[in-house]
Amino acid sequence: ESLSPEDMIRILNEPKNALLKQYKALFDLDHVELRFDEDAVEAIANKAYDRKIGARGLRSILENIMMDIMFEIPSDSSIKEFCVTKEMVEKA
Repeated sequence: ESLSPEDMIRILNEPKNALLKQYKALFDLDHVELRFDEDAVEAIANKAYDRKIGARGLRSILENIMMDIMFEIPSDSSIKEFCVTKEMVEKA
């Protein structure tokens, strides 16, 4: 039985080592607050559901979204917070 988008949203947020928490911790190392819009989290879950890639595919979707951001943010010390939006998820 495949996971529903709601299940995937819980997987992204709830476990102690949840993917979103991992990315937030990485950005915290560079003193940047990372936020994910609720719509963005839903879009990530829906994208994984539509592709039928399940929970393991969530990481690859997040990596596609975050790759450029992770290299740009540390080089710009003026950035103190960053928000991932639904539009960013849809473009990735």
